Amino acid sequence: MAASKFQALWNHPAGPKTIHFWAPTFKWFLNIANVADFAKPPEEISYTQQVALSCNGLIWARYSMVITPKNWNLFSVSSALACTCVYQISRKIRKDCFSDDGQATLPSLKA
Repeated sequence: MAASKFQALWNHPAGPKTIHFWAPTFKWFLNIANVADFAKPPEEISYTQQVALSCNGLIWARYSMVITPKNWNLFSVSSALACTCVYQISRKIRKDCFSDDGQATLPSLKA
């Protein structure tokens, strides 16, 4: 039974013998790096980087559900990437737009 499941995974069109398996698998390192950045102060988070990565995650998550066969590895890594990026963006917005006294403030446009 286990051998047949392993054989099915091994011979799957998005299985370990193809780039369709390995590219999303290595993309998990982006998620690991983003989770490691949760310890970073919000001042060091880049809006442009996080927005670009979240858009990348959303686009590839959608794509992975449209193609045949569905690539669940790509879907999971891309969805996780979008979620971690949205969390990072929310941390940055909370720091930049809300002061300690609870009053909303606009961030400065100067770098």
